[in-house]
Amino acid sequence: MIEGARYVHTNLIARDWRRLAEFYQSVLGCVPVPPERNLSGPQLESGTGVPGATLAGMHLRLPGGGADGPTLEIFSYSRPENGPAPAVNRPGFAHIAFAVASVNEARAEVLAAGGAAIGEVVTMAIAGGGRVTWCYVTDPERNIIELQAWS
Repeated sequence: MIEGARYVHTNLIARDWRRLAEFYQSVLGCVPVPPERNLSGPQLESGTGVPGATLAGMHLRLPGGGADGPTLEIFSYSRPENGPAPAVNRPGFAHIAFAVASVNEARAEVLAAGGAAIGEVVTMAIAGGGRVTWCYVTDPERNIIELQAWS
């Protein structure tokens, strides 16, 4: 086991990092962790393996983790690489999840802020774990978010 390992952030590459950061702040209660980053140069190119890489963005503290909790790191590259749209069943990282008081109300707020729905709100019994009401939605750039409430 790697000594001292702890989860610190998830990176999200955005087309417009400011717009996406505002969405996560206003809709899901994430909090900016200054400073804004504007990175470029040989070290960034070497570390990312992207020739000519330049990126800008910021970290947002995720709700519920406290002052030292993990962050959502939202960056935009000056020359983004196009790829397939996110899908809930594609191998690899698929979604970020938030516990909410009301899935229906949270879903409505996400949709009103420019997000989109994937499927419907459902409630499932989890053996030994109670019941979870959940749904998938997307942020304005179509990254997948799970909203969930346990009972």
